[in-house]
Amino acid sequence: MNTLGRGTTLLVDTYDVAEAVRTAVEVAGTDLGAVRIDSGDLLLVAHRVRQQLDELGATGTKIVVTSDLDEYAIASLAAAPVDAYGVGTQLVTGSGHPTSSMVYKLVARAESTDRKAPLVPVAKKSTGGKTSVGGRKWAARRLDAYGVAEAEVIGTGPVPAGLADRQLLVELVKGGEVVAREPLDAVRDRHAAARAGLPMSATQLSRGEPVLPTEYVHGASGS
Repeated sequence: MNTLGRGTTLLVDTYDVAEAVRTAVEVAGTDLGAVRIDSGDLLLVAHRVRQQLDELGATGTKIVVTSDLDEYAIASLAAAPVDAYGVGTQLVTGSGHPTSSMVYKLVARAESTDRKAPLVPVAKKSTGGKTSVGGRKWAARRLDAYGVAEAEVIGTGPVPAGLADRQLLVELVKGGEVVAREPLDAVRDRHAAARAGLPMSATQLSRGEPVLPTEYVHGASGS
């Protein structure tokens, strides 16, 4: 609060929404600017949060809703006590659970400040289908018999032999040190090659459904 001021917006759905709202009002006071909801049943949670804020005396605190919103999701929230929406966050490249969204989360931490210290897996324990698996991940794109992409595969542990040459990540920095440099032309060529290997449905206009399913493999080994 000393840095951002009481008019800031605080995210309250990281674990226990009700407890987070209570803490937010205790810390910022009843003139807290806004609280942000980013997951769960947004319609139900928004009503509950509005009631709780009013009961705590924070009647002027606004509610901001995000979570991959598009025009359809916003229309479904018309009856909710929502003051603002975070729009334009829907970017999904895989279907099923989990999806390969453009979101970065902590997956491991070092046991000490030594750069060579072993890493300890870190996982998210929150409820609501948002739990995660700890450990550094690899990502690869599996091709069908015709050389066309058919799935994005994410896993921990050894990379299966059949996917070793189909990995999507290119290591450029490790431990804070630059380990490789690429000219812009190389990046462009890789992008063009990857795009050319997508199925034809990837070039069709759609609401935004994923073209490739995302498969998760834990502790993969072998082929």
